[in-house]
Amino acid sequence: MATLARIIVLVLATLFASHAEARSTNVTDADYPRALEAEGPVAVAWTNPEQFTEVRYSRNRFEAVRGDWVRDLAGYLRTTSAAALADGERLDVVITDIDRAGDYEPAMHRLADVRVVRDLYPPSIALRFTLHDAGGQVLAEGERRLTDLGFLSSSVGIPLYTDALRHEKRLLERWVRNELRAPRR
Repeated sequence: MATLARIIVLVLATLFASHAEARSTNVTDADYPRALEAEGPVAVAWTNPEQFTEVRYSRNRFEAVRGDWVRDLAGYLRTTSAAALADGERLDVVITDIDRAGDYEPAMHRLADVRVVRDLYPPSIALRFTLHDAGGQVLAEGERRLTDLGFLSSSVGIPLYTDALRHEKRLLERWVRNELRAPRR
């Protein structure tokens, strides 16, 4: 009986310890980073997620701030755009707004934490960028608002169907293809 009590105490202690360490990420925390670590030819930073449309206008703010979606999208942008750059080129990007596809609709059947994806809620990402050549000269710069009003129609057959950020990633892929891979003058 004493052995069983020790096992129960050990299991409970392990559960409480792992729960304390597994605190969910909140993109609006003061200690949440505002840029990816320096790595390779692409630098990605972002403004305060508290001001992003996704957080400011969400019908479920608790769910909107949960997770690491800002850093995930920034990492995806860095990886995708690095593959499109010519040797020696450098890209600096600042994400200024994100509005993820879908929204939390008013609670029906106690499912307030479920993101509903409809054509009514298209993804949108705003960013500023500067593209430098190998000598440091500016090749391109500007601000862009990426939006896909037909995102549900254009995502049929996408292999990323299990990725919660698949619609936003498609926006970033399209921007990289049109802005960075297009022939430059």
